[in-house]
Parts: sequence; C-alpha cells; structure tokens
Amino acid sequence: MTRRQSITMMAAAAAPSAIEKFVRFQNGARISWGRVDGEQVIPLSNAPYLGGKPLGGKKQLKNITLLAPADPPKVLAVGLNYKSHIGTRTVPKEPEIFYKPTTCLIAPGEPIVIPAGAKNVHYEGELVLVMATGGRNLTIEQAKAAIFGVTCGNDVSERDWQNGPQKDLQWWRAKGSDTFGPLGPMLVKGAAYDKALLQTRLNKEVVQKQFTSDLLFDCPTIVSYISKYVTLAPGDVIYTGTPGSTKRMVAGDSVEVEIEGIGLLRNPIKAS
Repeated sequence: MTRRQSITMMAAAAAPSAIEKFVRFQNGARISWGRVDGEQVIPLSNAPYLGGKPLGGKKQLKNITLLAPADPPKVLAVGLNYKSHIGTRTVPKEPEIFYKPTTCLIAPGEPIVIPAGAKNVHYEGELVLVMATGGRNLTIEQAKAAIFGVTCGNDVSERDWQNGPQKDLQWWRAKGSDTFGPLGPMLVKGAAYDKALLQTRLNKEVVQKQFTSDLLFDCPTIVSYISKYVTLAPGDVIYTGTPGSTKRMVAGDSVEVEIEGIGLLRNPIKAS
C-alpha cells in the first residue's frame, strides 16, 4: 500500500457518516416507508432498518401524511437519565428501564389526548433510538452498531398516576395511555446524536434545554444493559430520558421537541 493510499483510507475512516433521513407515511390506505431526498421522498420496499430497497417514482414530501417513523415490536424507555431531572433523588447506578405500549405511539401533528380523569399530564422531550439489529448480551461496541438511527420523542406522563397518593402499581397508564408516545418526524441515520442540543417548547416557550452529551447513561450503554435481560429486535424503540423539570399541559396547548440535526416534533394537546 502506498503512502497516498494509506492517507486516503485514514481520511475515509475519519470522515463522518453520511446523514440519511427516512419517513413512514400514509398514501391513501397504504402505509409505506421512504428515503427523503430534498423535498421529495423515494418510496422503499420495507422499513430501512429491515433492508428496504428503493422503488420506482418519487413523491413530494409536502403531499404525504407522516406517521411515527417506526413500527416497533416493543417500546422501552429510560427514567432518571439526566442529573438535571433527578434533582435531590439518588442517582441510579444502572439505567432505570420501563415499558411503554406500542399503542401509545402517535405521529407528528397528531393530538396528545388527555384521558378522562387525568389532571396532571406533563411533557418529556427525549432523544429516541430505533434499533437496526437485535440480540442478547450485546457489548458496548455491538450495541452502538445495533442502533440504526434516532428521532425526536415525547414521553408524555400523568404525574398523579405515576407518583401521586393513589399511584398505580405500574406506569401502564401514567406513561402508556393512548397518544402518550409522540414520535418523529423523521428517522435520521448518521447524525451526531451523542452531542446534540435538545429543546422542548410549550406554546413556543423553551421549557427544557440540554445537550444529549449530558445523559448519565449514553445510548450504547442503555442498549447493552437492556440486552442483558431482554432480547432486542430490529425496529425496537428506546426513549432515552428527559432533562430538567416538566410542567402540566392542558387542552389547547402545543408542545414541540426539537433536537439539533434530527428534527422538530410538534403535537397539539386536546381533551378526551
């Protein structure tokens, strides 16, 4: 190998991965995946994390209805993963994991519905992982490689059902009620998600602001830890935790989660 070839290979290895953006969308009665190309979408034969290939033709991005950019076998989430959110509570020694049902997921622009009897529903802006591959007992290196891409999420939570005097045994409705899992707008591959600025806005006011580099447990660590106990599958979704404090949302509000280089997720709030 010549010196020039060696330098070229080193430069290629050091270069950042190309950023690709994917959407899941509805076209009539059909649900499809596509790769975003400027203002157009190239339809795919399957989800990109399942090896979907380009099909013929293109669609205008503005003319399609976006859905949550994942169709996961399961949804997991991490609690207490920013020091700013923990406050005076004990810092966990390992990631604190819980489940959200797949039925809680909703698309960008779809309303978050406050359930009957809910009086204290909060936003939680979060970076969300979508898995490319699965497996058990993944090393940190294997876990990093198993992450396909990221998107924006909102781990909506009813605080009284979660922590109140009459809290439930589990967070099945506190964090799993229908519409409590906004996700989107796009699934982004190749983004520098480990050091991106996350901001949540309630009615255009910034209410959460922190870099994802402040996560107590970074993304590969989360994935590796989960895989010790639960087999991960392609398409699985993992909410990674929310920073800072949160506030109550009411009908008529609008909430946005924006992550630098990844996108902006906006959802209105409405009563049931």
